Amino acid sequence: MTNSANDVVITGIGIVSCHGVGRDAHIAILTADRAPDPVVDTDRFAPYPVHPLPEIDWSEQIPRRGDQRQMENWQRIGVFTAGLALEDAGLKDDADACGAMDMIVAAGGGERDIEVDTLIVNEAANRNDRDILLNEKLTTELRPTLFLAQLSNLLAGNISIVHKVTGSSKTFMGEEGAGVSAIHTAFERIRAGQAEQALVGGSFNAERPDMHVLFEGVQGLSRLKWQPLWSREEPGGIITGSASAFLVMESRKSAEARSAPIYAVITAVEGDRGPREAGGLEKRLDGLAQRVNANDGSDLLVMSGSPGIHEVAQREKAFIDTKWPSASVRGYSGLTGHALEAQFPIGIALAALALKSEAKIAPFDDANERAMTSPASRALVTSLGFVFAEGFAMLEAEQP
Repeated sequence: MTNSANDVVITGIGIVSCHGVGRDAHIAILTADRAPDPVVDTDRFAPYPVHPLPEIDWSEQIPRRGDQRQMENWQRIGVFTAGLALEDAGLKDDADACGAMDMIVAAGGGERDIEVDTLIVNEAANRNDRDILLNEKLTTELRPTLFLAQLSNLLAGNISIVHKVTGSSKTFMGEEGAGVSAIHTAFERIRAGQAEQALVGGSFNAERPDMHVLFEGVQGLSRLKWQPLWSREEPGGIITGSASAFLVMESRKSAEARSAPIYAVITAVEGDRGPREAGGLEKRLDGLAQRVNANDGSDLLVMSGSPGIHEVAQREKAFIDTKWPSASVRGYSGLTGHALEAQFPIGIALAALALKSEAKIAPFDDANERAMTSPASRALVTSLGFVFAEGFAMLEAEQP
């Protein structure tokens, strides 16, 4: 690869998952001799297993208690992780850089008031005038501030308040596709010379009953126990995880001007969506592979963000094995849990850490993933939505 001033490089990584807080905790997993034991809570949301949030001292990145209290957990996770990324990039205390930095966030809606939802459902079972009932409860049971707390762009707003990132701001909604759009937008802006630095990522709180209702609407959740990603059985397969990743992406010119260490180079990002019946999924995956120039499987690490649904996972794995038979495949969803909007940023963070640390990642699923004999120099990150949307990103190791 010939270096260019507008190469898109990763200079800061903030990541939180059930396995710990920050870069070092996740490098330890990627470079270990064996995959870590799963961190899963099977009791609180039974029958659905969940990868829970680790212990976090919020004050390390959100010093004011008032700021912490007014955020819901999905916002706290994201603001905390964004701070880790800025700190890792050496930009957290650079007011000029943060003031000019783009911010692109993938976010869902806010956390619902489960007690009010339950009240409405229970009373609706005994009344026929449910439209009137709903209006009654909307005016008497919901706090006016609840509607503000549910705005998706409040994550970006809180990052601006806490970390003073006040350049342009964009928030994408749309489940897994939002994460793909966020990374793709930042990549294209930097590559086109429209931006020098961008803070990009998303966060997800899986420890919410309303999210289980969402996934179970398509009968997508695993029940009762954890299984490795590629070994999950019909009909479900999704095991959600509370997790977040934010990246500082910038131009090579910007990174080199401040002598910033580079984790990896992003060479291409592409997304697509459409019907999956009649081979539609495989056709789009092949098109994405062509567009990110992932034709050669030698020395390639494929980090799969499959949601875990049995049919989708089996079709993606079959496509990967056929397309790149010599590649090393690792299903990162089995490690961190499925994180909806944050899924793609998490995969890119893990891939960049693997390339930088020259990791020979131990299989996450011994029955379906081969051992790596040498570190990879390229990584293809995939993210497949549990209903719609697919995304590919190609990363290359930075050459010394």
